[in-house]
Amino acid sequence: MLLNEAGAPVDPGSHPGADGAPVIHAEAVDVVLNGIPIVRGASLEIHKGELVAIMGNNGSGKTTLMRALLGLVPHLGDLSLFGTPLAQFHHWRRVGYVPQRGGILVQQATAREVVASGRLGRRRPFLPASAADRRAVDDALAEVGLADRTRYPFVRLSGGQQQRVLIARALATGADLMAWDEPLAGVDARTQDLLAGVAARLKAQGTTIVMVLHELGPFAELIDRSIVLADGRVLPPDHDHHDHAHALGAHGGHEVDEVERPHTHHTGLEVG
Repeated sequence: MLLNEAGAPVDPGSHPGADGAPVIHAEAVDVVLNGIPIVRGASLEIHKGELVAIMGNNGSGKTTLMRALLGLVPHLGDLSLFGTPLAQFHHWRRVGYVPQRGGILVQQATAREVVASGRLGRRRPFLPASAADRRAVDDALAEVGLADRTRYPFVRLSGGQQQRVLIARALATGADLMAWDEPLAGVDARTQDLLAGVAARLKAQGTTIVMVLHELGPFAELIDRSIVLADGRVLPPDHDHHDHAHALGAHGGHEVDEVERPHTHHTGLEVG
């Protein structure tokens, strides 16, 4: 259920994307950072309820493309979310972003505090958390198996537990679009299977999910299609996730981690 800034239910028809527009639309998107071309002429559409993987070799521009789609890096070209041009899009509570955990700057925040930050976009500034906020945080932590780790400092959790906290933070938003950047990186098989179960539930309820992945792993049976990058360019759609090895063998390209990048703002956690 969508809520307005006061926490009241809102008619979904009044929100962008209700007319059947793609959840994500990109046309001829370029990203050049510090003079380095990273994404080149990317055009794509992602529709409601799809689970789409963004794939490619290391340095192909996967993370940079995802960050561009969310307005986190400067770009040229046309981008829209839920039918609204990115520059005019303000419904960020509809987006649940899971960045790569290695760049998260949370200092001594507890697991619960990190997850609770995902609810900030659903209430007016300076108001305390509501019962619904607290329930959403509790439910999200329970879903990722961390109900017993709520008071642990985020930085003292294992890599897999940190990833689960970031997924829980996205779940707590109740977002319509989930954007997960390398959710399988550095986590054990048990955590990978747990995250696949979370993704399966989200997909079953109609949530749109976009993931940056190096390999499909336990998501293989859930992925509807893949967008494959090589040297910052989107390959033709016949390079689906069953034969993406062509892209993984390509050389060249850069990734956003190789150059200076801005801090996250509208999607929540600060990323360094």
